Amino acid sequence: MNEENIDGTNGCSKVRTGTQNEAALLALMEKTGYNMVQENGQRKFGGPPPGWEGPPPPRGCEVFVGKIPRDMYEDELVPVFERAGKIYEFRLMMEFSGENRGYAFVMYTTKEEAQLAIRILNNYEIRPGKFIGVCVSLDNCRLFIGAIPKEKKKEEILDEMKKVTEGVVDVIVYPSATDKTKNRGFAFVEYESHRAAAMARRKLIPGTFQLWGHTIQVDWADPEKEVDEETMQRVKVLYVRNLMISTTEETIKAEFNKFKPGAVERVKKLRDYAFVHFFNREDAVAAMSVMNGKCIDGASIEVTLAKPVNKENTWRQHLNGQISPNSENLIVFANKEESHPKTLGKPPTLPARLNGQHSPSPPEVERCTYPFFPGTKLTPISMYSLKSNHFNSAVMHLDYYCNKNNWAPPEYYLYSTTSQDGKVLLVYKIVIPAIANGSQSYFMPDKLCTTLEDAKELAAQFTLLHLDYNFRRSSINSLSPVSATLSSGTPSVLPYTSRPYSYPSYPLSPTISLANGSHVGQRLYISNQASFF
Repeated sequence: MNEENIDGTNGCSKVRTGTQNEAALLALMEKTGYNMVQENGQRKFGGPPPGWEGPPPPRGCEVFVGKIPRDMYEDELVPVFERAGKIYEFRLMMEFSGENRGYAFVMYTTKEEAQLAIRILNNYEIRPGKFIGVCVSLDNCRLFIGAIPKEKKKEEILDEMKKVTEGVVDVIVYPSATDKTKNRGFAFVEYESHRAAAMARRKLIPGTFQLWGHTIQVDWADPEKEVDEETMQRVKVLYVRNLMISTTEETIKAEFNKFKPGAVERVKKLRDYAFVHFFNREDAVAAMSVMNGKCIDGASIEVTLAKPVNKENTWRQHLNGQISPNSENLIVFANKEESHPKTLGKPPTLPARLNGQHSPSPPEVERCTYPFFPGTKLTPISMYSLKSNHFNSAVMHLDYYCNKNNWAPPEYYLYSTTSQDGKVLLVYKIVIPAIANGSQSYFMPDKLCTTLEDAKELAAQFTLLHLDYNFRRSSINSLSPVSATLSSGTPSVLPYTSRPYSYPSYPLSPTISLANGSHVGQRLYISNQASFF
């Protein structure tokens, strides 16, 4: 064990007895033959393992592990994860104090081993009452670039990005839904590696960087959801994008039925994209090959297999550009062209009830209204006697979470600033008194909002994510009219309609002065075309 490793081991002695901790790690290294090195806030076990020849394992072989007890280390963790297969590299994130940071990355030698780890170790009870979360981890090589002039073509954007950053592989640009000669004001830039993307982001992020005289917006693009091959082999629904807004479902069905009459079961169109359902998978695959690149109503369409809803419980970890897994179940954004979504143009999953498949979330309370008749017996109850799925907003979830932990209610502190174009922008700081003296004294999102409600909701969601609370927000797709009839013979219940949160929020960047005189170590940059990030 070299000097660097000994330092890292001794650092852990503040949490565990130094001799015991060092002996346990040395015994693990001696038993396995793996090396261990601590650098840049993480401790690497292996990478490569003894006797490894050739390149590292391909993309998709790494899993993210969350909710690790802070006093648990490789000597306990490695044997657990070896159950799924041979470990190429185990990276445990470390605090300066010597505790771990509660999460790690485990790279296996094959994708099959990584998938097995997810199946057998997600929600695994690592210690009595302590359950870890395991999901796929992918290095993010793609940046979202916003506020791009809409008249710029893909070739112009690609050339410009290659001039100002290194390692550019491709640029993905989507045409406007209303004018196919223009782009949507944003693009996705693909880099050759995560490091190249991170270096580009670092160069472009300050907010002073301009392209064609425009201050651009830069952030990590949310990666497309990975779906296992076995699941994709059963998909018989096509995703069709770049449609004209005026194109009807009937036209789409007729066009896709041309190669084989009667093959299409139904079509669901939303704005400029659609889902085409087939009776048989073979017909769907054949139609994809035939129809991709074809013109419908003058628009050249793109056709791919739609991705089903992931069967695993999902949460987001946005750690230095390494994202595990998706965020769309946490915050639902309006499907508007000007929203500048950071996910790739196509929806990552099918609608919640596509092909009869339901979202894997816990059963949710039906969101609708029922007639209230005179004489109906009512019972007073406390909101805390309800289950968490009775709440829809993050503000209520946070209040509920604090109560269940016997904590005092969260305290909200409002701050404001003004954008370059005169908008009043708001952000909440949340203090949870019960843990205010711990490692995190307060929680404040890195986005600003234009409305009070959105600022409070965003701050609550941000806090819940950092508290490892499994918060899942209902999507608008689940709010369908209910056709049930009450036992008294009353008419159908009225559908409860609620807009999904579409935050018109703005990014914070270094040193912003807030209205109450407090100081956050960031300054504001705003583009006139900014919507949300």
